[in-house]
Amino acid sequence: MDGKRVRSSVDLELQIGSKPELQKRSTPTILTPGMMIFTCFMFLPLMVLLLGANRNPSFEWLLGVEITAGKGSKYGSSASFSEPPNDKLLGGLLSAGFDEASCLSRYQSALYRKQSNHTPSPYLVSRLRRYEALHRRCGPNTELYQKAIEQLKSNRSTEPTECNYVVWVPSDGLGNRIITIVSAFLYAVLTDKVLLVDLSDDLRDLFCEPFPGTSWILPSDFPVNNLESLFLNAPLRFRDVLGKKLDATDGSLPSYLYLHLTHDQRFSDHMFFCEEAQPLLQRTPWLLLRSNQYFVPALFRASQYEKELSLLFPMKSVVFHHLGRYLLHPANPVWGYITRYYDAYLGNAKEMVGLQIRIFEAAPISSDQMIAQILNCSIHEGLLPEINLTEPAQPITQRTQPKAVLLTTLYSGYFEKLRNMYYQYATTTGEAIAVYQPSHEEQQHTEKQNHNKKALMEMYLLSCSGALITSGYSTFGYVAQALGGLRPWILLRPDKGSSSCLRATSMEPCFHSPQGYQCIAERSSSNEAVGHVRECEDVPGGLKLVD
Repeated sequence: MDGKRVRSSVDLELQIGSKPELQKRSTPTILTPGMMIFTCFMFLPLMVLLLGANRNPSFEWLLGVEITAGKGSKYGSSASFSEPPNDKLLGGLLSAGFDEASCLSRYQSALYRKQSNHTPSPYLVSRLRRYEALHRRCGPNTELYQKAIEQLKSNRSTEPTECNYVVWVPSDGLGNRIITIVSAFLYAVLTDKVLLVDLSDDLRDLFCEPFPGTSWILPSDFPVNNLESLFLNAPLRFRDVLGKKLDATDGSLPSYLYLHLTHDQRFSDHMFFCEEAQPLLQRTPWLLLRSNQYFVPALFRASQYEKELSLLFPMKSVVFHHLGRYLLHPANPVWGYITRYYDAYLGNAKEMVGLQIRIFEAAPISSDQMIAQILNCSIHEGLLPEINLTEPAQPITQRTQPKAVLLTTLYSGYFEKLRNMYYQYATTTGEAIAVYQPSHEEQQHTEKQNHNKKALMEMYLLSCSGALITSGYSTFGYVAQALGGLRPWILLRPDKGSSSCLRATSMEPCFHSPQGYQCIAERSSSNEAVGHVRECEDVPGGLKLVD
């Protein structure tokens, strides 16, 4: 995440008049309250323009502007769309049974992104409606939910239950959390379980409710205490219970199981995807799942889900694209930040290139090296033009439609270098390049809600790009590319090769650490889905879905 913006001082003078003109004074005018309000609204667009021209726009400034994102943003000031798309339900992904005002982003997101080329299968649409009905029947504050809670309190699963649950427990940063929510939801759909999410304070008020007429938020009185500290010492670890070889039909099963599916192979529940473990998982009414991995590719290699997945996703590389757009809708305050930033600064661009930079401690790289890598990639791939060191840049005026570069990173130095380069020198193509950075936190603070709001804002803004450059290994970039339906150019870590970047084979995120998960690699090569699971470009040994 990141931040700052600037146009030129010359441009500023062109937009607000010459200095002598500014010094002229007119006769004072007394304004009535009504006139003052009218004047404020008249000059608000000019204020936005001036702020954008004079410095990099900050996220904090957006927080101070109270404007409801409504139908006025519909045609967005974006030059990218000649007319608004009319498919607000995304090919049937979204249910029409919502109050639109309660979650503006649900039906407005499509107006800010290019129209998707990928239509959900009719079977996926029907399964989503079926899941919604299940969630309404079994979700919080229902009789069946209360019955399941009473059984959970008994510490014993004595009889089959009509409603079974997956409780998602957060782990790591926002990118990791989002990819695991999508993974957990797909698992819930495949197994006819109900997904409930344990929202810590730093995640509250980020997303809308995704299912009509019900809630996916785990109630605060859930009887298993301190879920955030439930970890390796959990009394009912899946692998420990599985090792006892309990009979899944004898009525002696525990009331819940804790599943640990993380990058650390020493502690993960490797047998989760194995066929012999499924009776235990199916019969346990409550599964508490902690993960920081996008484990969807492993589900495609599990024989028990093969037929269902082939019906849900005839194209394998669109799983996150469809499920992410179905589930993840920024809440109205966050959506307001997104649309105000886009309309004020990006909407007039003739084209937008997203640039996401993440530096990992395990693979340090200097800022000069990173800038060189970015330029080598973007210029070689035709995403950005070269500069002419002998010719100064022309000012960006109101009439100019620049190519916008949206930069997201924790640090401000990259913005300064890129902005100054295109600010000072003309491009060889004659294009005007405007560089923007919404925020720069300098450090990751996942525990802070405001930090996560900025992160979510930037993921969604990146997903509106026409072309995207991301950092390898970064779940932040994975979310943006999949939501936007984009195959990014991946900046490779300096310890992983000499190339500046590679084009991703699909928009799907990478399952970083599948190596320890038994049964994944044991599938017969005759399984059609196996051919659609390949090694990731950015993570040796990682797995991703391709077509």
